[in-house]
Amino acid sequence: MYESYYGLSDKPFRLRPDPHFFFGSKGHKRAMAYLEYGLSQGEGFIVITGEVGAGKTTLVRNMLSTLEAQHIVAAHLVNTHLNAEDVLRMVVSAFGLPAEDANKSALLSRLETFLRTCDAQGKRALLVVDEAQNLSPRTVEELRMLSNFQTDDKSLLQTFLLGQPEFRTTLHSPDMQQLRQRVIATYHLGPMDAVETQAYIEHRLHTVGWNNNPSFTPAAHAAIYEYSGGIPRMTNHLCDRLMLMGFLEELHEFNDKHVDDVIRDIQAEFQPPPAAVAAAAPDARHSDEAELAAAIASYPDAMDERMMRLEKSVVSVLNILKKIVAQPAGASTPSSQDNND
Repeated sequence: MYESYYGLSDKPFRLRPDPHFFFGSKGHKRAMAYLEYGLSQGEGFIVITGEVGAGKTTLVRNMLSTLEAQHIVAAHLVNTHLNAEDVLRMVVSAFGLPAEDANKSALLSRLETFLRTCDAQGKRALLVVDEAQNLSPRTVEELRMLSNFQTDDKSLLQTFLLGQPEFRTTLHSPDMQQLRQRVIATYHLGPMDAVETQAYIEHRLHTVGWNNNPSFTPAAHAAIYEYSGGIPRMTNHLCDRLMLMGFLEELHEFNDKHVDDVIRDIQAEFQPPPAAVAAAAPDARHSDEAELAAAIASYPDAMDERMMRLEKSVVSVLNILKKIVAQPAGASTPSSQDNND
């Protein structure tokens, strides 16, 4: 909705990961270097961790978008609330193989045949596992066992594990020693600093044709960074709401007051109902800002859908108001004419 008002070709701050908007901050460039190093090795595990919304999935999708020329067959596993056998079934399915009504031995056989076929065709197989913090140690071990598929001189499957910081706890547990021995690189993706956050915002705006309309004052950028902490998804959510408010109020410059107003609106939406607050323990009555950030960052698709519904509703209301304003004074509405007949 605000795209046309500001002359933009698309929404610059969608919450879902989109490699088209990839921004190479210092941390993201370093993480990408680790992924590229892993690809050059052609074996073992690469582990990338980062906070919720730090940009891990966007990072990998950006990498996957460049893999065709390298003759790599990649599968991306995102649903990780699975037991050991289910994760094997999901891996087989992610590579496009039939996985229904098959026992574990049949699944392993299909996967091995597929991997050897890829190797015979001069292709390499790469498995990317997102949200690895949800994997149980037994499930992680099941993934490690898949690395045993190999020829005399090479591995047939390479795996990237992406997860939140708590995955490192799993990785360093005593029963993960065999996996740790196969990890060839690991990197933690931290938040952007204030300068990078401003550059990130401007990069996404420029990607959709921004011409400094709307403009952001230095104080606005400072307020955005203070709220988001340099987390890309938090930054996207706040800036998307800021742009929407700018459209509704016909603003062409944002300052820190505008940012603070939007932050208050967001925080009010996530406040518990009064009855829940009254029933809560005294030390739990005040919402924790970190939990709020995690709640927003954990549901990008749902938030996008919610924003789209909100925008459609606002457009409908605006159209009705325009018709009312444009109607000549004293003119009767269709309903009043019906009543007079």
